[in-house]
Amino acid sequence: MNALTEPYKVLVAEKIAATGVDMLKERFDVEVGTDWSREELLDRIGSFHGILIRSATQLDAEVLDRADNLKVVGRAGVGVDNVDVQTASKKGIIVANAPEANTVAAAEHTVALILALARNIPQAHASLTSGKWERSKLGGTELDGKTLGVLGFGRIGQLVAIRAKAFGMRVVAFDPFTADSRYREIGAEKAESADAVLGAADFLTLHLPKTPETQGFINTETLAKTKDGVRIINVARGPLIVDEDLQAALDSGKVAGAALDVFTKEPITDHPLFSYANVIVTPHLGASTAEAQDRAGVQTAEQVVAALTGGSVTTAVNIPAIAPEDMQVLGPFVPLAEKLGKIAASLADSVERVEIEHLGRIAERDTRLLTLSVLTGLFSGRTEEAVNLVNAPTLAEERGITISETREAQAKDYSDLVRVTLVGKDGTVRVVGTTLGQKHRPHLLEAWGQRFNLQIDDPYLTLFRYSDVPGMVGRVGSSLGEAGVNISAAAVGRQAPGEGEASDLAVMAITTDGPVPETVIDQIAKSDGFVSGRSIEL
Repeated sequence: MNALTEPYKVLVAEKIAATGVDMLKERFDVEVGTDWSREELLDRIGSFHGILIRSATQLDAEVLDRADNLKVVGRAGVGVDNVDVQTASKKGIIVANAPEANTVAAAEHTVALILALARNIPQAHASLTSGKWERSKLGGTELDGKTLGVLGFGRIGQLVAIRAKAFGMRVVAFDPFTADSRYREIGAEKAESADAVLGAADFLTLHLPKTPETQGFINTETLAKTKDGVRIINVARGPLIVDEDLQAALDSGKVAGAALDVFTKEPITDHPLFSYANVIVTPHLGASTAEAQDRAGVQTAEQVVAALTGGSVTTAVNIPAIAPEDMQVLGPFVPLAEKLGKIAASLADSVERVEIEHLGRIAERDTRLLTLSVLTGLFSGRTEEAVNLVNAPTLAEERGITISETREAQAKDYSDLVRVTLVGKDGTVRVVGTTLGQKHRPHLLEAWGQRFNLQIDDPYLTLFRYSDVPGMVGRVGSSLGEAGVNISAAAVGRQAPGEGEASDLAVMAITTDGPVPETVIDQIAKSDGFVSGRSIEL
């Protein structure tokens, strides 16, 4: 198609900012179909080259299979749950969103809730409009000089911290995947652990992703580590808090107040916490500002324009297939690279720099895809924003983490190697892997300073570091057996005499088809002769 004589057709399927629509109309033949039924969308999608949606339009496989000319899907918002990204990728359709559109809105809403919580603003309004003058009863507390604890120091957490500093607050934050330099730039203190934040905070705000590790993070155990009279704010994810445990802490006075914008189940209009005088609630308004909605529409329109005019689509959540000749070589290493990123992240206490080395014949190709895969694994489940191959470098930059990539055509002992090194203030972590056999099975070759060879295509990997004495492997096997965990494969790495710096520690790597309970990991790691243990979902 010649775009100069026959313009691309773009469908605006849901309401977006007029500025965004006008931007599209300047370049393309635009049709606004905000009232289309699914049947009409199915019938007509085949004639469009671009489509803009919000959350209501379902672009599933059935719709995308009929989208014979579609080149780009623009989602005016953050999530892309209503788009079958896998099908889009197979068809070479770029899917782009607007991940930064609501960050300012979410940060400002967090600060608004902090202020409302400190000064009892909603309660005072309700009291006065009901005919009461309760000036003495509704006195509040000042933010100046108080400590704001921030759990999760990504884009939104950093914006909240900057605003809190303007109120004279001391900011203490924890996020092992944000470099020290970012804390210094903002003027926040980097806590050594989440527990340190819990213990320091007068106000505690959550900016964490929802993962198996973070779900229910605020519970009886963690609340016991907080100051008496702490105030808790959640504009991130509802499931981060165990509601019953928060309720009990409010009843006991351990928690002086809470401000909640998100809930485990939404929408919700009836909740036990709604009746509490010291609990402020809003119906998931974090991103609901006119500016955020307009920004989402404009940013998405910009991405659609870029996709259809050969520009750079900076917020794509997928990437078009790479050249077949490159994919033939690099393709098998993509899942390996992502696994290595996850393993390295699980072994590191902090990260300032990521060094990625590609060795062997893969180094003769454009290895950026493998580097992006490592970063995707590194940040997976560790950032408030969903991570993908496109936004991973941006997430690293925002956290002050530097990335280096090197390529070398020779690999010792193996045809190809991917080596990932994380450098943090607490030390260095290095993992190495390759693929082997006709089916290119991923293998882990080094971790925690020891070499071994373990196929890692099972979903769970567990690592133990321990004193190199007889009987240790049997103890691990017995403990996992008692817990009902079946070991798929195992390997042990121990330093041979004359190999580098002397060490009396060995490393055991185990794959399982089911998760190893954290209680079992802790029990083994704390037993005699063991130094540490980690379990990683690959």
